[in-house]
Amino acid sequence: MDPLSFTHFKLTGADASKFLQGQITIHIDRLKENINQYTVICDLKGRIAFGLWIKKTNPEYFDIVVIADQSDAFKQHVRKYGAFAKIELTEQGFVFPHIQNNSTAFLTEASDLTQWQQFAIEHGEAWISQDTAHMFQPQELRLHQRHGIEYDKGCYLGQEVIARLWFKAQPKQWLHLIQGTGIAPAPLSKLHPHTQVVNSITLGDHYKALVIARPTLSEEHDVEILDLPDHMRGDVARPTT
Repeated sequence: MDPLSFTHFKLTGADASKFLQGQITIHIDRLKENINQYTVICDLKGRIAFGLWIKKTNPEYFDIVVIADQSDAFKQHVRKYGAFAKIELTEQGFVFPHIQNNSTAFLTEASDLTQWQQFAIEHGEAWISQDTAHMFQPQELRLHQRHGIEYDKGCYLGQEVIARLWFKAQPKQWLHLIQGTGIAPAPLSKLHPHTQVVNSITLGDHYKALVIARPTLSEEHDVEILDLPDHMRGDVARPTT
């Protein structure tokens, strides 16, 4: 199995929408059908436990893709929280990320994983694996700028902490795109006491990486800060007006 691989699940049943509404950070009723949307499930401390791409066929049928090293933990999580819900989770096997219309789609045909990783990193589309689970807050990863979290929905796991951070505080550090020389540092590597790698890829004699860092990143160590897409360049704090 490739170090980076993906597992496809189907979640079906009369309570599928209700169950997901209490788990993920987006509003399930607003999710457009047949569109892959990245979202997350948080732990009770408001940190991201699972990253997943979700596609709704109808309110009782969802396709879900997770990084393969999270698949066992994800199944256990659904069994725990969905024990009394009318849902069924079935594992469908491995799938591969493809770039279609400037977004990610998952197919059973093999794809160029290096190309996809570079695309995701350059577009600020951070992903969560088992190594990075329970480490980051949605706001730090700019998830709201990717439409992966909605702050006006009802209760879900970690919602109280996440809402308090959004409405009453401001993160001190958040997602940046950088380029450096040499081999890419591994996820969770610290390039500086206030700079931690989320995802990275080696591209010849240099690397690109998504990191959580303070706004003073350029003053703290020798890397080039690259521009994220326009929709991810704004302030991560809640607008006050």
